[in-house]
Amino acid sequence: MPGFGNFDRRTALRGGAAAAASVALTSALAGTSSAQPVASGSPSIVTGYRELQTGINRPSAERTAALANLDRVAKAYHDSMTVGDGPLWKDLPLGPGSDFTTSMYARLRAIAVNWGTPGGALAGDPAVLARIKGALELLYTSDQYSEKTAEIGNWYTYEIGVPLYLLHILATVADELTQDELASYLKPVLKFSGNPNLRTNNPSVVETGANRADKSTISIVSGAMLGDAVRIKRGVGAFTDVEGGGAASVIAKLHRAAGDGFHTDGSFLQHDSVPYPGHYGIILLTAVASAIHVTKGTEFELPADVRDAAYALVSDTFAPFVYAGALMESVRGRFLSRQGESAHDIGHQLTGAVVLLARSASGKRKEELGGLAAKWITEDTFAPYLEIPDPERFAPGPDLVGIPGIEFAQELLATKVRATPTVATHRVFGQQDRMVHITEGWSASLGVASTRIARYESINSMNLHGWYVGDGSLYLFLPKAKGHFTDAYWPTVDPQLLPGTTTKSGPTPKLESVPLTGKDHCGGVRWDARHGAHGLDFVSQDGTLTAKKSWFFTPSGVVCLGAGITDSSGELIRTTIENRNLGENGTGVLLADGHLVGGSESLRRKRWLHLERVGGYVLLDDAEVTALREDRTGTWRDIDKGANTKGTTVPYTRRYQKLVIEHGAKPSNATYAYAVLPTASVLQTIASAWSWRVRSNTATVQAVRLWDATLLANFFAAGSVDEVSVSGPASVALGRTGNGWQLAVADPTQRQEVVRVTVRRKTFEVPVKDTFGATQTVRI
Repeated sequence: MPGFGNFDRRTALRGGAAAAASVALTSALAGTSSAQPVASGSPSIVTGYRELQTGINRPSAERTAALANLDRVAKAYHDSMTVGDGPLWKDLPLGPGSDFTTSMYARLRAIAVNWGTPGGALAGDPAVLARIKGALELLYTSDQYSEKTAEIGNWYTYEIGVPLYLLHILATVADELTQDELASYLKPVLKFSGNPNLRTNNPSVVETGANRADKSTISIVSGAMLGDAVRIKRGVGAFTDVEGGGAASVIAKLHRAAGDGFHTDGSFLQHDSVPYPGHYGIILLTAVASAIHVTKGTEFELPADVRDAAYALVSDTFAPFVYAGALMESVRGRFLSRQGESAHDIGHQLTGAVVLLARSASGKRKEELGGLAAKWITEDTFAPYLEIPDPERFAPGPDLVGIPGIEFAQELLATKVRATPTVATHRVFGQQDRMVHITEGWSASLGVASTRIARYESINSMNLHGWYVGDGSLYLFLPKAKGHFTDAYWPTVDPQLLPGTTTKSGPTPKLESVPLTGKDHCGGVRWDARHGAHGLDFVSQDGTLTAKKSWFFTPSGVVCLGAGITDSSGELIRTTIENRNLGENGTGVLLADGHLVGGSESLRRKRWLHLERVGGYVLLDDAEVTALREDRTGTWRDIDKGANTKGTTVPYTRRYQKLVIEHGAKPSNATYAYAVLPTASVLQTIASAWSWRVRSNTATVQAVRLWDATLLANFFAAGSVDEVSVSGPASVALGRTGNGWQLAVADPTQRQEVVRVTVRRKTFEVPVKDTFGATQTVRI
């Protein structure tokens, strides 16, 4: 690669043949040129990393609008910044172990990036540059972040959070710093992120997942700034854990339940037991995409097999959990409580990473990545990807600015890439206890837990109302409510009545970090792309409430069965059918058997309900249902008090429609049976009675038979229903295919070696050892 033959700092910053590009960029920063970046040649690592902060100066109306909003934020931070002996900002005090260090660097990053972005309000201003340099010097010499600083508090701040922001700043102003200045400011990075393979404050911890990927990128970029080829190579090697023999590779796939990283069934976990395709997985993918971008064309380019593996992850792990450009709540962990990271915000970050990957890919893989990005950009009409009205809402996240994302996306869309169509899909991710059901009109996913996967994650003062998100929450994603979960849902929803859950009316349990349950049975079977069954052996966190719960997924809706509902606490027990966010002052007619339902009403012996613009609900037994429409007020600070993530204290009020089944106090073997029909009309709701029949709803077996005679069943123990008997816990589907009768079996407990299934007096032994809940099929 030109520029890396004789490797030194100057070469790293400019890169031989890329020197002309650097000169053109410098002119553009000064506002004297409209030069475009050089497309040919070999841009350096630092120049490539600068592009990820300040963009490629591709003009458009959307870029102009986004830059105007960035101008507003950056100028506000700049104008309120005092560069002297005291803190840079009055509300962010200096001091060892400060909770505000990350925010200091985040604000300085906004100023620096605006200074370095062509056309920015602060662009190229020498006075602004002097203040940036003064702020960097103050933060360093005051030991706010220096090699003399001690790790106090959250290790992440020192080893990943601040280093990333610092590198963003330094990449933007690197040409204006002396070699000594650059080396000084990077000393703490070398101290706290010296070895990307290990945790600095506890070297016995081998870094995994997103943390390893971030540290790998930090090593590559800081090494390039210092002219340290060894450090760059170590960062590149850390992605696949060269030093550890590949044991902690971020792209290797684990064949087991739980454990950090990607898994063979498409799962991704962080913190060992939390499904995280909706945050940490995207952080990891972003780091890999960034590393591919900055090393492309250099002698340090990520190996082809690493790049190919990263491309393949997008459709396997992430795309199934995206609806209208937003990530599904079931895979967002504690970050669903973060005001600055809504489902759409993190969806934007995924889209940006995929666009960046598409830039480096070729052939069919490029078409695939480009098609997915185009699909998400096109479908996200609630929070359009190309519009950034409030850059501050992303702070202090890794994607504060968004202008490069806009430019890269428009570059992609200009190629007329074909958006990927929505295809019906039912997938079970047994290694992370998650599933997704996709139809052409709506999608669904479940939040469940087991001995393998946590009920919720609540750490760093986040997700403070997360008690029940893993207790059987049924998340529905609808075309007329793309912003349902983003629109102040989590601060305002009644957290004790999440749809799909069976809960107590009394005090909430004590929040734990990542609590597991005492039950193995959690999982389901896939029949085909449009049908599947999922079962949960449920026990409350305090152990007093138990139930057997099933969800049967079809093209028209979800049949929900519950049995064995027993509680000894004396509290009122409820199962929530719906708790829909109607928005601020929302409306929508609710009908029950054709009659209009008012604000609060007890509904007895009703057969169907219909909520305007949402869908229908069919009551399959004689349940007592309470319908309540209420306004609820809350703040984001109520659910996230984290030092660098905390929400605002601004109150939000949203209107909700609740539909709740009442089981009373101390129920014993109580049941429920209902169907949820997303997007259904009133007539479709009434006619749906022909779509299925409940064949069993007991604590042993729950089953439905579809209109075409297909049987979907969850067995919680050995038992029988209709013509099928099983030897133990199992999810089973039986029906006709184009090639005759077929049996599908899965082991939700992930504990058995064989499941014996008898169909019409013929017994089949289905091996399930080491399948981790995956569906096994048998022709009969």
